[in-house]
Formats: sequence, structure tokens, C-alpha cells
Amino acid sequence: MDLLEIMDLGFIPKANEFSRQQATWNYPIFDACPKVLGQDILTAMNPEEVISSFAIQLPPPPAVAGLYKPLVIVGDLAYLSGHLPIMNDGAPMVGEVGNGKTVEEGKAAARQAGLNMLATLRFGLGSLDRVSRVVKLLGLVNSPGGFTQHPQVINGCSELFKEVFGEDNGVGARSALGVSGLPAGVMVEIEGIFQINS
Repeated sequence: MDLLEIMDLGFIPKANEFSRQQATWNYPIFDACPKVLGQDILTAMNPEEVISSFAIQLPPPPAVAGLYKPLVIVGDLAYLSGHLPIMNDGAPMVGEVGNGKTVEEGKAAARQAGLNMLATLRFGLGSLDRVSRVVKLLGLVNSPGGFTQHPQVINGCSELFKEVFGEDNGVGARSALGVSGLPAGVMVEIEGIFQINS
């Protein structure tokens, strides 16, 4: 919506064409997200700056709990094994979404799983600034039959990555599925593929 359309809706009286032009001169539209070198402020910040500036607290990298590697790098791709929503104190976020746990609680668990993924990436790569973009996420939601809001739950992780890596690079391809159970009874498990630079 441009300024003249705003005036047509009555926010700025339109007495005549001169007053419309004068309003355009005297009342520039306020930009709530100013640009830095042509980019939005968040886009202009690198991932580590976002983590620091917005006080996003990463937990310790989760310990390996089976016969697998949490992170495998092949070429310019980093493959993350499934990560659980483990809190900073080591407690898992357990429960069945849609049966005792709400979608919002599941979404919070997905964000926590995402924080654990970021912790693994930082530990393995040395810095989150080495991540070029999110390529693909697979999210599993512990939920009963008939539950259909798996994407809304996994949004908790996707929104975190968009916040950290940016509007474009933080959003990749994704699948969100429901399962009848997950390790330790947690609400979600999420794995991912990331493109990295040297």
C-alpha cells in the first residue's frame, strides 16, 4: 500500500491534489526495518551476531546416545542426525502432541530441538557463520492417529532458523510427519542438511 492509498483510506485528509503532493513531501513513510547497504538489518547480520544480539542461548552440544555421528560433512553439505528437544539442564521435553500436549508446547519443543542442532553445528564447524543456508529439514512429531498439525509444530524449528540465518537462507525444503513414538518419549525429533562454506 503506497502513501496515496493510505490517504484514500482517510489516514491523511485529501483536500485537493496540492495537499496530496504536500503530504507526500512532508510525511515520508516510516520504515520499521531500516536497510544497511540495501539489506534489512537482520539479513545484514551474520548468524553469530544474531545469536549474540538477541540473547539466544544455545545448550551444550547433545551427547551421542547411540552408534551414529551427530554431524557428517560431505563436500559443502553438513548432515545432522536427528536431534531431540533436550533442555539446558539435560531434561527431555516429553509427551504426545495432541494427547496431553498442545501444539504450542510441541512448537516450543521443536524450537528447543533446533537450538540443539545449532549447538552441534557450532561445535562441529567452529562457528555458525560457516552455514550458507538451510537445505532440508525432516521433523517427526510424537502424536496420535488423526492429528494433522505436524507442520505447525515443526514451525518452531523453522522459525528459529529463519531468525538466525535469514529470510531466504534460513528457510529450506522440509517434511513434517507424525509418528507413534520417539526416543525417551520426546515430543519431536528433527534432522537437517545444511550447506556450508570453508
